Amino acid sequence: MAQAQPQSFENHTRIVPVYHLLTLGIFVINLVWSIYRLFQVPSVDSLISLLLAAAFILLLLYARSFALRVQDRVIRLEMQLRLKGLLPPDLQGRIPEFTPRQLIALRFASDEELPELCRSVLRDNITEGKAIKKMIRNWQADYLRA
Repeated sequence: MAQAQPQSFENHTRIVPVYHLLTLGIFVINLVWSIYRLFQVPSVDSLISLLLAAAFILLLLYARSFALRVQDRVIRLEMQLRLKGLLPPDLQGRIPEFTPRQLIALRFASDEELPELCRSVLRDNITEGKAIKKMIRNWQADYLRA
């Protein structure tokens, strides 16, 4: 996938404008309108409209969280396989010690720096994904994200 600029720590988060801004914006406007209508014209219809507006927002948020959860599971599996092929024997047995958050952050590291980065993460018990990502010197882009 061609990108305007190479992916890095500073720009790796993904915002999908139609999803994050337009769709969520429309649902929020609908929720606010439904609340307004319930207080202006109290009725069963306006109450049902409010409940549906809230349900639409919950549906949007849960759909996103479900997709991200599946993505995280795939990344965890991918990284476990990648680590089995790249880590030296002394670190092979420690692969189960990595948390999903650590593996998700480590996926951006190049093959060359991954073994030493893994050693540092385990030795220093670095658990925060952001801290791990900042340690990466040779960023490997991931454009295939949900």
